[in-house]
Amino acid sequence: MVVDVIAASLPLMIVAVLIVGFLWPATRAMPIAWLAALIIGYVMWNNPPEYLAAASIVGVMTALEILWIVFGALVLLYTLMQVGAFDRINRGFTAISDDRRVQIVLLGFLLATFIEGAAGFGTPAAVVAPLLLALGFPALAAVLAALIGHIIAVTYGAVGTPIIVGIQDPLASVSFTREAIQSEGMSVSEYSVEVAAWAATYHALVGFVMPLFAVAMVVYFFSPKGERSIKPALSVWPLCLFAGVAFAVPYWLSAWFLTAEFPSLIGAMVGAAIVVPTLRAGYFLPEDEWDFPPRSEWPDHWVGTIEPGSNGSEAAEAAQASSGGRSMSLFKAWSPYVFLVLLLVVTRVIEPISEFLTSSLFVLEWTDILGTPHEAGIEWGFAPGMWLLASAIIAIPLFRMNGTEVKNAWREAGEKIVSPLIALVFVIAMVQVMLLSGEAPNAPDVGSMIEVLAVATANVFGPVYPAIAPLIGALAAAMTGSNTASNITFGAFQFEAASELGLPTQIIVGAQAVGGAIGNLVAIHNIIAALATVGLVGEEGRIMRLNLIPLVYYAVFVGFWVMLFVYVMPDVFPEVFDVF
Repeated sequence: MVVDVIAASLPLMIVAVLIVGFLWPATRAMPIAWLAALIIGYVMWNNPPEYLAAASIVGVMTALEILWIVFGALVLLYTLMQVGAFDRINRGFTAISDDRRVQIVLLGFLLATFIEGAAGFGTPAAVVAPLLLALGFPALAAVLAALIGHIIAVTYGAVGTPIIVGIQDPLASVSFTREAIQSEGMSVSEYSVEVAAWAATYHALVGFVMPLFAVAMVVYFFSPKGERSIKPALSVWPLCLFAGVAFAVPYWLSAWFLTAEFPSLIGAMVGAAIVVPTLRAGYFLPEDEWDFPPRSEWPDHWVGTIEPGSNGSEAAEAAQASSGGRSMSLFKAWSPYVFLVLLLVVTRVIEPISEFLTSSLFVLEWTDILGTPHEAGIEWGFAPGMWLLASAIIAIPLFRMNGTEVKNAWREAGEKIVSPLIALVFVIAMVQVMLLSGEAPNAPDVGSMIEVLAVATANVFGPVYPAIAPLIGALAAAMTGSNTASNITFGAFQFEAASELGLPTQIIVGAQAVGGAIGNLVAIHNIIAALATVGLVGEEGRIMRLNLIPLVYYAVFVGFWVMLFVYVMPDVFPEVFDVF
């Protein structure tokens, strides 16, 4: 058993050593980890070559579905940048107050969570950090605020991709998890919606204070050394908590009563619709105005190659310099995302439409891959990618875009998708080899590599396992740089560990989905990408150390709530928890 555990953990250990230890990019590390999984699957799990190849193909097709969504999200985002709509949205926030604390709440929290819900995959920090820099923030403070502010939204990034593709697809691809879920009288998609709802519950209970957390981190670490204090943050706590609750309530409701695509989008849009008019009416604005120390007093590590107050970054230039002289209302600027939400609601709520879009006409399906029982499919018509692109196409006549603007938006999206493509293909192929390794005809009775690791972890931690479930998800996200990849890697792992311990799997897998979000705080790829947009590459270690503070807060308190929901609440509210 010990040998099996060591062998099963080797691909993940390779990822940890190469990415965390040697700081290799995922594009280099993941192919090596995938090769290691193939070798272990062949030697230790007796998987024939066709089974290993078929499992890898399942991973490639899963990655393509993710990239279909991400590409659509990026096309829509860059379309709005090309026509100046994104700049109009930004000005709608920044015109309210010159106070840096208010700007963190509006841009670092509300705008960043909206971008996360719409695009995900590191986009919020890479877009919002340059905008804060252009307002005069030190580069380091801009990155810190943008990374912390949007964490509550990451579980539902890119229109729900971490849940739909990260949880639903892997659980459906493995016979053990699929049959266990179906034995409870629900489909895998219904189960994933419940997981998303539990994740939103943890986020709402713990994450509603993140605006205050982001403000406190900036005002404390970016005040003069001898004057460091969180008092300036405490003086705006009513605004921070008001914004947090205005986001969290519609966010939680949409997770429980709609689908996994909407929580972050609806939370940010409704939150902004409540907070912005309230501030404009004069409520919750601070009496005093807080600002950074004079520029001459800033330490060198606060600033990179782009001077604060300039628009030297690609994102800021795209948002501000390419609007073609258009003027537009705030509603018109937001309207493509309003169309997106409406399209997603229609295609998911109206059953004849959803059934048509999931029919064979709109599904790229491969069954009995290479003569094995493995199968995979891409629902390209039902997936959010289709409706993200549809919203981008609607924007062309709406904003009277010319051919050059359309071409530039699609080109930018295409360039940005290359690096995630390589990393995602190999990380998901590796995970599918590990997940499906137990289904080959001559595989040992110990189960798949993931099952072996899950059972061993469950045996080690026993009853306290629920408390560490979020940390497991965070570790995977820190290594892979993606909540979706974390869920794909450890979603089935957490399911099987919970089953081994007799715990409610929805509650534990929901904790995994939250852990995958908070791991982005210290994911080296996201940090490097954000620092690059403000000209501050080289300060990765400093950002990682600072971000450990919110990560520990989040992991500890989510772990507390998981323990409470697993062991205490079923006795207090048995009629609610009997269904699990």
